[in-house]
Amino acid sequence: MNQFNQQKFNQFILEQGILGFFPKPIKLVSGRTSSWYVNWRNVSNDVYLIDQLTDFVLSYVQQQSIEIDCFYGTPDGATKLAVLCQYKFAKSQPDFKPSQYALAMGRKTPKDHGEPKDRFFVGEPQGRVVVLEDVTTTGGSLLKAVQSLLDLNIQVSAAIALTNRNENMDNGQHVSDVLADLGVKYYSLSQGLDLLPVVFKRKSPGKKIKQSIIDEFNKYGQQPIKL
Repeated sequence: MNQFNQQKFNQFILEQGILGFFPKPIKLVSGRTSSWYVNWRNVSNDVYLIDQLTDFVLSYVQQQSIEIDCFYGTPDGATKLAVLCQYKFAKSQPDFKPSQYALAMGRKTPKDHGEPKDRFFVGEPQGRVVVLEDVTTTGGSLLKAVQSLLDLNIQVSAAIALTNRNENMDNGQHVSDVLADLGVKYYSLSQGLDLLPVVFKRKSPGKKIKQSIIDEFNKYGQQPIKL
């Protein structure tokens, strides 16, 4: 497997138009209003592109020496990515054999009956679990997924986002701080603070959007942004 290359991954993001700007600020899933977006949907819906993306994720996990037996995607947000990562990961292992590696999927809405493994999952995560998310802003869906696994006594070794928007929660904490309190380390393959200036220079969305983004980072950002 090739080593993870940050420059190549950032270039992949730029080429696929993952980051962009709204003509008018809109409300995100987090509930916040923003003038810029991070959208991985086109990649997750394309077999060729998601194949490339899984290779980036697997090489990143290997580079970081993250202990793992099972990838698990936040329901809806990263389900397909996690399933494909798990398939590739398991097949590459020397002990690949029946009953050794789970293929896990979570339900967005648990069933109201049955055993926990059937109520919450279509395939229960096993062993050391790495939770995948596409984007973290306030990190609500990622925290919910991790907490639900911990409540079921499932070991979570790491939480990984494809892109960290570098925004804090309303209480001033970042999602990484809350996860650390739960004993789970947070990782991200890319940073909004690194990518936004590049995309802004390429697309030149104008002074109004520039000021809106600067104001957003002054209010919520892990640090101010320079555009």
